[in-house]
Amino acid sequence: MSWLPLSFGFPAILWGLLALPVIWWLLRLTPPKPQAEVFPPLKILARVLKREETPRQSPWWLTLLRLLMAALVVMALAEPIFNPREKLPTTGSALALVMDNGWAASPDWDRRVATAERLIDDAAAGGVPILLAFTAEKPNADIGPFSSEAARDKLRATQPRPIPTDRPGVYARVAAALDTMPGASVAVLADGLAAQGDDAAFKALLGKDPSSVVWAVPDRLATVGLTDAENQIDGFALTAIRPSSDATPRQVTAGAFDDKGRRIADATVSFGMDETKGTGLMKVPFELRNDFSAISIDGENHAGAVRVLDESSKRRRVGLISQSEADQAQPLLSPLYYIRRALQPFADLVEPQSRDLADAIPQLLEQKPAMIVMADVGNIPEPAHQKLVEWVNNGGMLVRFAGSRLAAAGNDDELLPVRLRTGERSLGGALSWTEPQPVTEFPKTGPFSDLAPPSEVTVSRQVLAEPSADIVDRTWASLADGTPLVTGARREKGTLVLFHTAPQATWSNLPISGSFVEMLRRLVQMSRNQGTLAAGAEGQVASLAPYRMIAANGALVPPPAEARPLTVGRGPVPVTIENPPGLYGSEEGVVAHNLLDADTTLTPLVRPQIAAPVTEMRYAFDESRDLKGPLVGAALILMLLDTLAVFWLGGMFAGRRTRAAARGAGAAAVVLAAGALLFALAPHAHADDSKPGDQAAIDAVSKTRLAYVVTGDSSIDAVSRAGLEGLSRFLIDKTALEPGDPAGVDISRDELAFYPIIYWPIDPSAPMPSQEAIGRIDAYMQQGGTVLFDTRDQYANGIGADSASPATERLRDILSNLNVPPLEPVPADHVLTKSFYILPEFPGRFNGSPLWVEASLDASNTEHRPVRTGDGVTPIMITANDFAGAWAIDASGAPMFPTVPADPMQRLLAYRAGVNIVMYMLTGNYKSDQVHVPALLERLGQ
Repeated sequence: MSWLPLSFGFPAILWGLLALPVIWWLLRLTPPKPQAEVFPPLKILARVLKREETPRQSPWWLTLLRLLMAALVVMALAEPIFNPREKLPTTGSALALVMDNGWAASPDWDRRVATAERLIDDAAAGGVPILLAFTAEKPNADIGPFSSEAARDKLRATQPRPIPTDRPGVYARVAAALDTMPGASVAVLADGLAAQGDDAAFKALLGKDPSSVVWAVPDRLATVGLTDAENQIDGFALTAIRPSSDATPRQVTAGAFDDKGRRIADATVSFGMDETKGTGLMKVPFELRNDFSAISIDGENHAGAVRVLDESSKRRRVGLISQSEADQAQPLLSPLYYIRRALQPFADLVEPQSRDLADAIPQLLEQKPAMIVMADVGNIPEPAHQKLVEWVNNGGMLVRFAGSRLAAAGNDDELLPVRLRTGERSLGGALSWTEPQPVTEFPKTGPFSDLAPPSEVTVSRQVLAEPSADIVDRTWASLADGTPLVTGARREKGTLVLFHTAPQATWSNLPISGSFVEMLRRLVQMSRNQGTLAAGAEGQVASLAPYRMIAANGALVPPPAEARPLTVGRGPVPVTIENPPGLYGSEEGVVAHNLLDADTTLTPLVRPQIAAPVTEMRYAFDESRDLKGPLVGAALILMLLDTLAVFWLGGMFAGRRTRAAARGAGAAAVVLAAGALLFALAPHAHADDSKPGDQAAIDAVSKTRLAYVVTGDSSIDAVSRAGLEGLSRFLIDKTALEPGDPAGVDISRDELAFYPIIYWPIDPSAPMPSQEAIGRIDAYMQQGGTVLFDTRDQYANGIGADSASPATERLRDILSNLNVPPLEPVPADHVLTKSFYILPEFPGRFNGSPLWVEASLDASNTEHRPVRTGDGVTPIMITANDFAGAWAIDASGAPMFPTVPADPMQRLLAYRAGVNIVMYMLTGNYKSDQVHVPALLERLGQ
């Protein structure tokens, strides 16, 4: 086989190339027609002494031109194919092509279609019928058998769906059709993700004794999906998942969009080593979070990366209940007056029409509030009491305020967080203070822990809690004498909260303070809407029309023709072709119907045991090219050139050109012919002909990038990456260097030559690197790279201490296998001390450990060593000062760790030390060469 990736349809025709020597001989013996000229006496006399007469053979360049033309014709007749593909096994009585077109197939759907077309083409060449089935279509969709043309049309008309696959149902239909076609070939084009019922599905499909099986799955699963988006107290918490086969640390960016498609917030979701679940937090104001309509992951073009939001994730509905009859007459004395004023800016307030608790509580529950506030409500009627208990247990938050009615009522263990003493405690009463009591610091375990205590608030009356073993854990706010002011407790999925004072200003001045608003605001943020108004009351069923759907590529689009109304009120509804993911309802209210649940996992599909011969293939475009047409075209071009050359030699273009020009024109014709041949053989690129890894190499060398060694500990690796990101930002701000994003490298596998310096945090608990990895590091250092070892143990032990720390011991074990040169602390005149900043020392998060570098050739000569080690750069640096900890910044750009001691100047010096190290690595010892300037100037003067 030739070195060219060629194949031929009729290779026997290539034997015709053996006739080229005969053609050469014939052409050389057949000269072109002599040139005819009009009789010009003077011109004849001028040429009379010249020997050149009628040529006796064809010029060499014309002969070569005709040989090329003949060779092209022979090769074209042999029907050559550039980059031929292997013919797939589609023999047998039929081809059963089963293809996943669910949500996971959307990102590379074009490649999957191209792969299926190759199978159909091979089946058409064998003349076998084709069964074509898709696993995310209607149950009654036609699966054939089809002719190759009909199968190709159906394939091109099918698009991926934003729904899960139904392999058991579809595979069973194909297996039933194969009962009449024994010995058929089966092609499984899967999305690479396992699904429920796969074992039974493959057993049914592959249990029909197929003649051969083609198995195709993606080369690499890198899908990331959103499984949860929860509006919490401090932000919008995101949960994402990825396949278990993707084990490397990874970060993705998610964006939040409003109902007009505008991006209004971002968050980073991080996956550690071997973690399949990642989390992120959108820290934006509560009011802005209420505008979120959808959240999607950047770069993930599938429905699983998008999550739509409804009212349950937005502004809370709060129900208000009071038994007071004096609201209209004296509003300032109304138990709900200050509560309404505090909640109106950030909650939707609903109140019952009836004052009777037996009717008022069910009326509020029908509105499905996130929180119910009861202002001085005593005994609750039994029917309403039971419904309220069920509501709390299902996730509701009940906030109660004390008052004379509550103090006189008996204990209610189901609707109070703590047991109460009978009566109340008031200033001047039996259980009294000598003076009003102030509020102390909020407990760190409660929801108000980050709020400043209201120093101006005092309490003169309250209801007291019975002492118990868990009273401290249930106290969210207390008075100076230790008695609880606010208590709270969980009840299954819900929460009970009690303010031990009244909501009016008669018992305390808390309701007229700013802290009262902040405390209620925090409680509202903790609550969760219990549904949407469109879903109807408890026990009722509602049918909601499709409003906006999530397409297979993750875009929000109008409802498709197959979409049907969503029935809510009967429990979870699965995502199907009739109920695709999206929003159901109308502009007045919607219900979110998302693809991935909170407990969804992405498990790679494992190929089952198959008795028949199996051919594994990858999804790719057909890169083969038929060269017959280009070769025929090139032969025609050569024929045209040959015709022009014959006309020219016959004198048609004579008069201005000499014979030397003729030879030049002939050589040019040969060059044109060679160019035509190369054009014919070159494939017309519409696919990517690059080798695997080329793009990664291009990306790595297109920008200077700092690298760090991936230790396997996600916390250490995260600090290393954050540290190099902080140093990169400092370099961009202070120097002309603009480094790219930091790169984490696996020293046993990744190419190290792309990076000028590699930061290696020593982790004593990490496995010892293999000898192969140590060898790769040694080669990297010998070839000009530098490794910065950081033991991060300055306060445990320094390098050279008699009793070394575990990190230093591990470093010694690593260095024992490397060709390490003699080392010395950075001298005062070293280039590192002046490569950019003038630095006397190199601190990190810690200070005190020296920075060790390769010793100079004449380390003892401390007075006269202007150039320490020539133009070389030390291949190794060692420190214990934790550089990455000092450089590390969070998403907002703030330092992640304090320096030890906490000195802002030490952090600045640490950044400057990092700049000096990077500049030294990139420029060498150019600063030291300044010592030669006088001598150079003296020579130039001579």
